[in-house]
Amino acid sequence: MDKDIKNEEVNEETVNETQDAAADTQTDAAEKTEETEKKELTPEEKIAELEKQVEELKNQQLYKVAEFDNFRKRVMQEKAELIKNGGSKVITTLLPIIDDLERAQQNMDKYEDVAAVKEGLTLIIDKFFKLLAQEGLKKMDVVGQPFDSDLHEAIAMVPGQPDDMKGKVMDCMTAGYTLNDKVIRYAKVAVAE
Repeated sequence: MDKDIKNEEVNEETVNETQDAAADTQTDAAEKTEETEKKELTPEEKIAELEKQVEELKNQQLYKVAEFDNFRKRVMQEKAELIKNGGSKVITTLLPIIDDLERAQQNMDKYEDVAAVKEGLTLIIDKFFKLLAQEGLKKMDVVGQPFDSDLHEAIAMVPGQPDDMKGKVMDCMTAGYTLNDKVIRYAKVAVAE
């Protein structure tokens, strides 16, 4: 027990001595800095020092400009690559549908049952729209909805409609589509007057 107490006292003394030595070193460094600052530099020395600082800043700026230019070029290259190959995912998912259409075309002449051909074509179209829906494409349901210039393009006005239908879409000539809630094609509609 006495040894532990003595060890703690010795450790405290060692810590105190180390702290005192560190404080002395800091004080000496501060005094040397003050002495250097007190020394008056000649105007030529000041000019030389300032020119050196200016040269360092110019070099830093050149490095930053070159670094930014390289970054800009890399981003432009990546963007061009994305534009060039961005549709590959969608095209890859469309390939099974193209295969189905080619098979239907090859077998169309063999079948005399028109209902079977229609059914096959309907299945392919349904598969196609399901695939597009998975990619975020939605067909707008516009008939009976109020006309909205952000979603619709009015190509005809239908006069003589009841008051409750005025300003609403009566017919859709060309379907409109949204991709991830952004309009990619406006619906061409006839609006009640």
